Amino acid sequence: MAHDDFTPLLITTDWNGEWKALQERRRPPDDAAWWDKRAATFRTHDAPSAYTDQFLALAAIQPGETVFDMGCGNGALALPLAAAGHPVIAADFSRGMLNDLAAKATARGVEDRIERVCLSWEDDWAAAGFEANCVDVALASRSVATADLGAALEKLSSVARRQACATLTTGPSPHVDVTVFEGLGLPVPKSFDYLYALLALTELGYQPELRLIASERIRSYHNVEEAVVSLAAMIEKHAGRTAAPGQIATALEQLPAWVAERLVPNERAGADDGHGSTEKALRLRDPRPVQWAFLAWDTSRPPHPAW
Repeated sequence: MAHDDFTPLLITTDWNGEWKALQERRRPPDDAAWWDKRAATFRTHDAPSAYTDQFLALAAIQPGETVFDMGCGNGALALPLAAAGHPVIAADFSRGMLNDLAAKATARGVEDRIERVCLSWEDDWAAAGFEANCVDVALASRSVATADLGAALEKLSSVARRQACATLTTGPSPHVDVTVFEGLGLPVPKSFDYLYALLALTELGYQPELRLIASERIRSYHNVEEAVVSLAAMIEKHAGRTAAPGQIATALEQLPAWVAERLVPNERAGADDGHGSTEKALRLRDPRPVQWAFLAWDTSRPPHPAW
């Protein structure tokens, strides 16, 4: 099947095969060099994070357990876990992110609890020294960006003695502002990544549990013009999956007036925005809702091939 003609229907019996076709159509593979550059402005908040708090609460990691954090970035999970006393193996394919994590760990006095490893989903984990059951819990927070979902989930499961956990998108992409799309009459493009992971894990013989993590994002702007340019770029990048060209053109025409009516003073103006800059003077009245699917599965027993 030519990938240009591929439509995910969730009726296959080969979920990993359909995932591979979807990934081929969706985007190029993640680029470590791009993430290295982004590390300079990709900052971990010192303030409480609703997402991080919910993830760690659902993971229910027990005191003293060792943790493998795959796709750790610059430490959104690794840093609070280390601060709580857990030995953490923090793995990422971006050396820039790992270097930033090292600086943050040193600043917080937890560098002795975090082992940093440059590793990708596609690498041979055993050859890199990560044998079966080498940690108690393995995590993949918003990081399962790989062409072979089944292989990635098998690797994550293999290193964990007790449990593995992962979050994937559900519903609209976190890059799509639902309030903007709906306000302008555009159909909202949705993602089913979590369903593929749920079904792939079931095929592997696990019994994953599903919970949802809800949070909000707020983007700030200097003025109406900046907001219009930013939101127009989002529409142009994502709306083509579900909207006709005429719908998109109409939405872009309506966007300036729609934005002008909904921009309000940003009460956090001047504060750290978490991305190497400061909050700007204006924000949209309604925050962007974001939802993630949290999957957890027991790795303490061999997977059952009949499930």
